[in-house]
Amino acid sequence: MTALAKLLATTTVRWLIAYCLLFGISAAGVVGYIYWQTDDLLTRQVVQTLAAEVKGLREQFDLGGIPLLTQVVGERSTGSTGSLYLLTEANGARLAGNLSGFPAELPGESGGGTFHYARASTVANATPERAAVGVAIAVPGGYTLVVGRDISDQRDFAATLRRILLWGLGAIAALGIGGGLVAGHSLLARIEAMRATALSIMSGDLSRRVPMNGSADEFDRLAGSLNAMLERIEQLMTGMREVSDNIAHDLRTPLSRLRTRLETALREAKGEGVAPEAVAGAIDETDNLIKTFNALLSLARLEAGASGSLESTELGPLVADAVELYEPLAEERGIHLRTSIASGVAVEADRQLLGQAVTNLIDNALKYGAKSAIEVTVRRDGMSAEIVVADRGPGIEAADRERALKRFVRLEPSRSAPGSGLGLSLVAAVARLHGGALRLEDNAPGLRVVIALPLARPQAA
Repeated sequence: MTALAKLLATTTVRWLIAYCLLFGISAAGVVGYIYWQTDDLLTRQVVQTLAAEVKGLREQFDLGGIPLLTQVVGERSTGSTGSLYLLTEANGARLAGNLSGFPAELPGESGGGTFHYARASTVANATPERAAVGVAIAVPGGYTLVVGRDISDQRDFAATLRRILLWGLGAIAALGIGGGLVAGHSLLARIEAMRATALSIMSGDLSRRVPMNGSADEFDRLAGSLNAMLERIEQLMTGMREVSDNIAHDLRTPLSRLRTRLETALREAKGEGVAPEAVAGAIDETDNLIKTFNALLSLARLEAGASGSLESTELGPLVADAVELYEPLAEERGIHLRTSIASGVAVEADRQLLGQAVTNLIDNALKYGAKSAIEVTVRRDGMSAEIVVADRGPGIEAADRERALKRFVRLEPSRSAPGSGLGLSLVAAVARLHGGALRLEDNAPGLRVVIALPLARPQAA
């Protein structure tokens, strides 16, 4: 996902864009209303001026007829006041006025409208093809009087106002969207920092904390609360890990001593009437306890993210070694141990931990699942490498598969079979430590256990 796509996917930027759109629509409505009112005001002013001009000229005609009307039109045509006049005879000859000719856009006898004109050449600083609005009036005697008003300046003003309003609206929209993107980028950067911290903590680095910028805003307050919580969690996890380590170490030593003494007692008890089976059974139980505590210690270290150095490891030889280790036991039980190993499949792994995980799976299959055959497979699946151990036993119901990965969970009701219920938990922890996952699937019949790991980078491989 690109940086822009991430930015647009944030809730803050989406709200800001929605707000900008709403604000833009509202501003466009206000701008349109202002422009319409301004244009309407200018139009009313021109109409009122024309009505006053026409009324005055009618009064002059009533007082002195055509001669006085011609004189008044001639006087008013001088200068550049914006008023336009034209008085013509019946044959179209011009008697007075500052228009060069009868406007073609106006009706021939009477009526009004918008037209373009050029002033008469006698007027100084004549400007051709200007816009005007006017009315043609029929005067008794076959004369025609045109009274108009130049509206070019009003049109220019309206166009300028329209451009200013549109540019202002565009600037407001640009500032709103730009501000939204800047704010969204800032918020996204802080959220990404929190997310990166969370991912680091999930990977086992409990010392990471959410960064703060000292602004004391809501994000800083949230980061402070999260850091306090993480501090407490780290203390609890450290204490729990120390307790687990102490229990494992403290109990493993006396158990080892107990086993040694039992072995000594077994050797010394021969021939003295002591049942060696009881002592041997005690030794076996002691071995099981030691294995359980060793498994707990390994699991605690794995979940804390402790591992050796990761190096490019080809899975074929590693899995073949594990299979070879269990082949004698499988033959003794009449179980055929088959392999299907693809070559050139490498991962970055701790070889010892991964080998222990594979041997745990084969051991589980021999103990609980095998009836006639176990198949161990190494294969490539897209960008992942998979180690598969499949058996033909009773399998695990789909509803119990997630529970089977937890500590000390044993699906055998009698719990009489050897084991501590930590094998699959250890394998799942190893898979997570290597950035992979453990899947339990139906083998129809039986169980198929899959360790999926990322393939090693080509240069590392």
